[in-house]
Amino acid sequence: MGQKPVHKAMLLLAITVILPSVTDSAALAESNKPVTVFELDEGKQSQYGYRIPALTVTESGTLLAFCERRVGLHDHAENDIVLRRSTDGGRSWQPQQVVVEEGGDSLNDPCAVVLDSGRILLRYTRFPKGVHARNSNRTVIADSGYGGPKNVRLYLTHSDDDGVTWSKPREVTRAMRRESAISVGSPGVGLVIGSGPHRGRILFPNYEVYHVGGGNRYSANSISYSDDGGKTWKLSGTISEPEGEGTGNEAQIAELSDGAVLLTARDQSGGTSRKLSVSRDGGETWSTHRRAADLMTPQCMSSLIRYAPPGEQGSAVLLHSLPHTKDKRANGTLFVSRDDGASWKPILVIDPAGFAYSCLAQLPDGDVGCLYETEDYHKIDFLRIPASKITPALAP
Repeated sequence: MGQKPVHKAMLLLAITVILPSVTDSAALAESNKPVTVFELDEGKQSQYGYRIPALTVTESGTLLAFCERRVGLHDHAENDIVLRRSTDGGRSWQPQQVVVEEGGDSLNDPCAVVLDSGRILLRYTRFPKGVHARNSNRTVIADSGYGGPKNVRLYLTHSDDDGVTWSKPREVTRAMRRESAISVGSPGVGLVIGSGPHRGRILFPNYEVYHVGGGNRYSANSISYSDDGGKTWKLSGTISEPEGEGTGNEAQIAELSDGAVLLTARDQSGGTSRKLSVSRDGGETWSTHRRAADLMTPQCMSSLIRYAPPGEQGSAVLLHSLPHTKDKRANGTLFVSRDDGASWKPILVIDPAGFAYSCLAQLPDGDVGCLYETEDYHKIDFLRIPASKITPALAP
């Protein structure tokens, strides 16, 4: 890989929102400090940068932290998919593993899911060198179709040994990308439905990108799903948007109390809140997107999980992490919903300064891990949030 320059911008952003009902971040820091998992190798020959975190927990309790390793910080910079494992709840991390690399091609949007069998599936999107989902000063926009040199492809790889080794990647482009779309992906985690008629179904969240001529494009959300353990896949229809409300982008999903599925999407139209949609048939069809005004945030990938409070049998709530300002990726905040996403309240500040893409995971003891970008994308940190800091705020 060739060396590319890295430009450093401002480091810390001022907090623009003060929420008296939110747990003070200084109090959280007293008992727990973030651990840096990936960091820009600035000043070294490689100058690798790291972006786009994904975090999951294996059946044995091992934490798997994935991201894109880039030559610099650009979206398409000969990206590789890398991993670090933690067997002690995120307090320490094993050396970096390269899960997959493809020379000058760019591998983007790691999205992981742990199956009931214990197998870990990892999906990623492969862009040919110099090709992107948009034109830029270093890339050209991808083509629709399947057989050309500017076509974007999707792959799955899996691990059956707790993330230590990974299978040869298997292409799933035709099953997961419509021929008319130029790309599909979404970073973070997928979902295995745990109850109801679609129990065991695997879901990956999608944002599909379509080229509409010139440099113009639009995106739409959907789901890829499998009922046979990931051997074959189908695509849902795209999620409808209210007229004049723009389009959704990077998305995450969580199962609701009645077995339905909630999708939360980045608003790609410049709005200042999340877009939410619900499926009641296992992800095959979806309600029209609605804006969640109580999830104020700029355009950014964010995280959503279903959380089971320790000691509350059968109970579950939703947790959502996001940068909680109108226009800056800062003031990372944890929100809770006890009514299946109808309403949300902030309960804790994760990081008051720089906070961009994030991924949450519930740990075996009820604590919550958050893997997030900070310090102007120069670091990806992990913060362990004790259950004792979350459960007091869960009362209706």
